[in-house]
Amino acid sequence: MRRYSAFAIAREALRYHQGWERAWRAPEPKSSYDVIIIGGGGHGLATAYYLGRNFGITNIAIIEKGWLGGGNTGRNTTIIRSNYLQDPSAAIYEKSRSLYETLSQDLNYNVMFSPRGVMMLAQTHHEVRGYQRTAHANALQGVATEFISPQRVKELCPILNIDGPRYPVLGALWQARGGTARHDAVAWGYARACSDMGMDILQQCEVTAVRRENGQVTGVDTTRGSINCKKLGIVVAGHSGQVAEMAGFRLPVESLALQALVSEPIKPCMDVVVMANTVHGYMSQSDKGEMVIGGGTDGFNNYTQRGSFHHIEETLRALVETFPMISRLKMLRQWGGIVDMTGDRSPIISRTPLGNCFINCGWGTGGFKAIPGSGWAMAELIANGTPGALAAEFGMDRFRQGRFIDESVAAGVAH
Repeated sequence: MRRYSAFAIAREALRYHQGWERAWRAPEPKSSYDVIIIGGGGHGLATAYYLGRNFGITNIAIIEKGWLGGGNTGRNTTIIRSNYLQDPSAAIYEKSRSLYETLSQDLNYNVMFSPRGVMMLAQTHHEVRGYQRTAHANALQGVATEFISPQRVKELCPILNIDGPRYPVLGALWQARGGTARHDAVAWGYARACSDMGMDILQQCEVTAVRRENGQVTGVDTTRGSINCKKLGIVVAGHSGQVAEMAGFRLPVESLALQALVSEPIKPCMDVVVMANTVHGYMSQSDKGEMVIGGGTDGFNNYTQRGSFHHIEETLRALVETFPMISRLKMLRQWGGIVDMTGDRSPIISRTPLGNCFINCGWGTGGFKAIPGSGWAMAELIANGTPGALAAEFGMDRFRQGRFIDESVAAGVAH
């Protein structure tokens, strides 16, 4: 596959852009693969990519029931940060953030990573103490964050009202190397790299059953026929429980809709990401000028992927006091994604009761930021059969053993 470069653009301009290849192949399924990955979103594609890059395993099929990146990867708000409290969380998210910094070069595809900085507002004294604790923990973990003053908050984001009558800004947890990336480009870049290594990306191919024999996985049945495999990875976000049921085991997760919206495009007015857990909302500005706005998950289990008036009213009512200017904006569009949540709000990267079957799920509201690190850890688990350092603490057995990785505060707002 040809490399993208400035010279390639110039060459194709002279040819009236007639020579561009498809970004990835659209093959017919083979009868058997070494590894099948169910789920063609960011996490599934990253898993396949690092299996090929780090372990030389390329006889892989990535199976997607819809279109590539059409699930949560294409339905999120693209925030990237790693300032989590618990050591296992900070390690995997910092690995992911560091991989994002060079991802465009690694994939030869511009994922538009923008390290514009992420601040988490402290609007109560309880939050001040909590974020200061997180800043100290991050210092021990080698994650670059700091707690900043209200005046510094105002300097970084002048449109903020730091003197709100109900929720004044008392400071913020600031990660200067956090930021955003283009969600579609991340999926497309990984897909192109996987296809270039000879992997098969099978779109519009829904898994209908997981076949097993003597306690071991043997393959899957799909709408495009039966496919055998030696190892199976389940990476399907909000539908993890359904696919796990096909494989004969249950997961400690629940699925909920997570909604977000964007405003009409306006001139640049903020170049950082701001999260406000007290009022349960967050906002950033896209490259096109839209204000990207989101809040928390729906308060009930569901699989919907559309927006609701209730979410608009609740989220914007909360944010208007902190960002008065948004009261004058019109909404451009709204959407929802399906997230799976664990009891401790931390993911599962684990072996399963079915032999040679592995699962990656439970990222809740923070899945996009974890894509490279998640793929790295899941690839190591599938290749070796045992988790590496990044995934060691995220096994399914932690819920039975009571060793939770409690990130309910860090994941308390949709981000």
